Amino acid sequence: MALRDIRFWLTGAAWLLALAALFVPRVELVRPVLDVVAVFDITGSMNTRDMNVDGRAGSRLEASQAAVRRLLTSLPCGSRLGLGVFTERSSFLLFEPAEVCANYAALDGSVRQLDWRMAWAADSHVSRGLYKAVEIASSVDANLAFFTDGQEAPPLPASGGPVFDGEPGTVSGLIVGVGGREKSPIPKFDFDGREIGTWGREDVPHENRVGLPPKDASSRPGYHPRNAPWGGATTAGDEHLSSVREAYLETLAEQTGLGYANLAETRDLVSSLQAVSRSRPVKAAADIRPYLASAALILLLLISALLPALDRVRRWRQRDVMPRVPI
Repeated sequence: MALRDIRFWLTGAAWLLALAALFVPRVELVRPVLDVVAVFDITGSMNTRDMNVDGRAGSRLEASQAAVRRLLTSLPCGSRLGLGVFTERSSFLLFEPAEVCANYAALDGSVRQLDWRMAWAADSHVSRGLYKAVEIASSVDANLAFFTDGQEAPPLPASGGPVFDGEPGTVSGLIVGVGGREKSPIPKFDFDGREIGTWGREDVPHENRVGLPPKDASSRPGYHPRNAPWGGATTAGDEHLSSVREAYLETLAEQTGLGYANLAETRDLVSSLQAVSRSRPVKAAADIRPYLASAALILLLLISALLPALDRVRRWRQRDVMPRVPI
């Protein structure tokens, strides 16, 4: 009797769930979404091929694009994404944040079409580009995701870089460091965009001689306080090689109030962004019909498979305990 009662109630519940799956309208829920402006460093060092992109060696720019395309598929509907690029000493907003689900194809295509050839100059003043990107994100009321390897070209002067004159923390988001920690050669291209090798030591400046000379200048060969305040010899360094400048990027993150993440070590960029970003609540219609139908199916499986098995077990036990009548 007990099993028959259970079957009755489970069958009734399965029917109710099935009817609800057919007729219950969508449920309106409030959920947090993100508005993000993704700004890509498209300077020459971002062509360095020291990143894993879909199982192959790829450039830092390609890895950044792949990360934002994954981000695009992971952001909940209602979130918005805008794109920008950085080169020389400024960042430029390509378009303001647009809703990710309704505009997915356009957004994904725009990210895929980004190219280093869009750069309007060769220098890379990362700090100035970041400060401009913060200003852009603030103007459209969005969080910032700034993708860069942090390599300043030319290097910062001995006196240091420009000072951030904004309010730290006004804009939330991430500086995403892109590139390997080991120094790698930077591909070199001609004016037609054809790769012709890599940058050599003699091709790039290794010291910025703007402003005051460094403190050790007087000990350099050929030093003269007026005629050669940086010394008489050309500085030889390794600025023709590139690696992610994490310490520098972490300093910039602290100055601007942004978070920092290393792209190669960040599996879930959405979670990293959510941890440091401001969300926006939106009302969204949630379709719960698949869950109702699944629950009805589970109940039917219990009725058709589990309960008969329990019934057989019960009968076997009763047979074993029944007293045997002697013949």
